[in-house]
Amino acid sequence: MGAISIIIAVLIFSLIIAIHEFGHFAVAKLCGVKVNEFSIGMGPCLLKKKKGETQYSLRALPIGGYCAMEGEDSKSEDGNAFCNKSVPRRVAIVVAGAVMNLILGFILLVISTIVNAPITTTQISWFEENAVSNASGLEIGDKIIECNGMRIFTDMDLSYQFQSDEDGKFDMVVIRDGEKKELEDVELTKNEGTLHIDFKVAPQKANPLTVLSYAGRSTLSYGRLIYISLGDLISGTYHLNDLSGPVGIVNAIGDVIEDEAKEESIDWAALWNKMLSMAAFITINVGLFNLLPLPALDGGRLMFLIYEAITRHPVKPEHEGMVHFIGIVLLMLLMLIVTFNDIRKLF
Repeated sequence: MGAISIIIAVLIFSLIIAIHEFGHFAVAKLCGVKVNEFSIGMGPCLLKKKKGETQYSLRALPIGGYCAMEGEDSKSEDGNAFCNKSVPRRVAIVVAGAVMNLILGFILLVISTIVNAPITTTQISWFEENAVSNASGLEIGDKIIECNGMRIFTDMDLSYQFQSDEDGKFDMVVIRDGEKKELEDVELTKNEGTLHIDFKVAPQKANPLTVLSYAGRSTLSYGRLIYISLGDLISGTYHLNDLSGPVGIVNAIGDVIEDEAKEESIDWAALWNKMLSMAAFITINVGLFNLLPLPALDGGRLMFLIYEAITRHPVKPEHEGMVHFIGIVLLMLLMLIVTFNDIRKLF
């Protein structure tokens, strides 16, 4: 990758992490919690400035960040410590990072939808001559809402199902003349292993309602992919070597920029659209990944708070802190393995 591509990619990734940590920071401040440090990046400190009770830091490694609150992992006598606030306030602080990521993703998808207008639907508008899909059940006007048991939010979901296909046959649910209709074994031909799409879908004009609707459905679609991918990882469809960390993400963003730069005439609209879509995908997945009920992640902290709300008794801070510490160690080990694989792939 060129230097400019790397800089842009690092800035995008850093912005996504900054937004996540700012969510924790902003809600902590609103809830009256003392924040000792708000940091963008990890590792050695490059810049720092203390304002009020909080130190603001910029650190060398753009692979994360943190919002360090008083009494977050231990007891504190300070009345403004995290541990001394009510459960609802602590829950709000814990989930705020993920919420900010989802909001950012939605906003980016709104912009991307506008840039990419008209909006692509899943309603059939045209078949090529002697189309196999038409002969096996699809008709003009059908709106595909389910494919192989998967709810279809956008055209991207349909593309995902087509790319994951093995036999060229699909069980679909469509809206036809205002009613749901189930279609079994809708066929698409394969040419040398490549699925041939023998129909086109109708475009939709962009207006405030359709843009917001499409962006919302795209947010759901992007978010669902992390759970599909996690299931594939557990089932063995994907392996540890297939995971990407910060280095791989930066490389992927840089590749998008460089692919467009190789063209004789850069299509800036297409480049911006690709970058917006990728940034939206990353930020939505960062937010949802952090909500997984694993130690050291926001979801792990949320589980302890739910336990406290149900039992009316908090887990001892030192015990919870130990669980999160072990989680951080395991997470850092995983990150080292994934980063090593990312660097190996570069060469």
